Amino acid sequence: MSLKFLFTLLAISGAAGIALGYVLRWLIALSQRGSLELDIKQKMLEAKERAGSILADAEKHGDALARKRLEKVHEHEEKLEKFALRLSKKEEFLDERERSNALEAESLRHRENEVSRLEKESEALMEKRRLELERVSHLSQSSAREELLKDIESSQETALLGRLQKLEAHGRERFEEVARNILISTIHRLGNTVNSEVMSLSIPIPSDEVKGKIIGKEGRNIKVFERVTGVDVIVDDAPDRITLSSFDPLRRHIAKLALEQLIIDGRIQPTKIEETVARVKKEVVETIKQKGSEASYEAGVVGLDPKLITLLGRLYFRTSYGQNVLQHSVEMAHLAGMLAEELGADPAVARAGALLHDIGKAVDHEVQGTHVEIGKRILERFGIDKKIILAMQAHHDEYPYETPESIIVQVADAISGSRPGARRDSVEKYLERLGELEHLAMSFPGVEKVYAVQAGREIRIFVNPGKVSDLTMHKMARDIANRIQEELKYPGEIKVNIIRENRVVEFAR
Repeated sequence: MSLKFLFTLLAISGAAGIALGYVLRWLIALSQRGSLELDIKQKMLEAKERAGSILADAEKHGDALARKRLEKVHEHEEKLEKFALRLSKKEEFLDERERSNALEAESLRHRENEVSRLEKESEALMEKRRLELERVSHLSQSSAREELLKDIESSQETALLGRLQKLEAHGRERFEEVARNILISTIHRLGNTVNSEVMSLSIPIPSDEVKGKIIGKEGRNIKVFERVTGVDVIVDDAPDRITLSSFDPLRRHIAKLALEQLIIDGRIQPTKIEETVARVKKEVVETIKQKGSEASYEAGVVGLDPKLITLLGRLYFRTSYGQNVLQHSVEMAHLAGMLAEELGADPAVARAGALLHDIGKAVDHEVQGTHVEIGKRILERFGIDKKIILAMQAHHDEYPYETPESIIVQVADAISGSRPGARRDSVEKYLERLGELEHLAMSFPGVEKVYAVQAGREIRIFVNPGKVSDLTMHKMARDIANRIQEELKYPGEIKVNIIRENRVVEFAR
């Protein structure tokens, strides 16, 4: 009974403790809830105060920014107003100028019309005056002009002729003396030997046995030799010689070297001939380069492209009227350099233009065009100085003389080509040139007889004294000289000599 009561008491005590704990927890929760609400309210109050402060600061800052922006807008508006004012003033000024220009244009049109009217009236008066003069004098305007010129010419012929002769004599003597001194000095300073090429050359043969080997069985060897070298072989002219004939000096040179090597070797047969000729051609290529380099060095022209030097070396195997073209070019370079020094021109340009003036002849049989045009294109392709091209392109009068050096190159070409023995011309060409000279001079009115003398260096013209006066004789000489320069090709200089002779015959009976 006591245990049951004890357990019951313990159960009542536990229940009471649980209830008491629950009540206490509830009371504590209520107290904490009240403090949290107070904190939240306090924080909300602080947040509102801070928000109000931020809003106030933002309003102040916004007002300041608005004032600054308004100030800039006001300044921009003021500038726009001033600019608009200037534009309006300019528009007013332009309108005023336009009105003024319109008035001036109208005034000019009136003046132009007035001038045109006055010109027409003047022309009408002049025409009326001319017609009146023609009616009174019974002469037309052209007839009157001719009569006036004839009267002046006849009355002043003696004075004009004397003055003209005096001026021509004085000028000719002065310039000829200067030119003569320069040319004599230049030619005396250059003493190159004159070498004239021919169309064939002879090679000595040691014996008839060697000649037989060269000919071969049924002419087999000589046919192969002619085919691979491109030259004609003549074996019947002399018993101890063989003649090689070709218009191409390069082919003749290759054939000569190949034949000499075959004679020394003694083994002459078709295969050996082909091998020897092929080897000699390679040797000649090296010779061409060597000759080009030697010519460039001797002429004092440096810095040329190796390919251009090779083309220059090919001129060693070219001839012009029997004159070796490379030797002629080197000789011209020396002459042109000395003339340029005497005349104050550029010696380097003159020497280079003279050395390269015939470079087109190295390939003129392969390319269409004159050797001057071909040479000009070659030099332009290799980037040669424009001054040098201008100096070389005028040496045959195909292009105008644009620089002093171009005239010097032409003069050097004439000096080198006209030296005694420098060139070899055929009789047919010589006679043809003389005939052309005489025929050209005979085409002028008043000419009675023409004689070309001194190998075509001088042409003597006899005129009719009744048709050609002393005054017109000078004009005729200039006209003939100009036509010779324009229509004929000739080396050097041709002197035009006109002779007018009056003969009076009377008989005493």
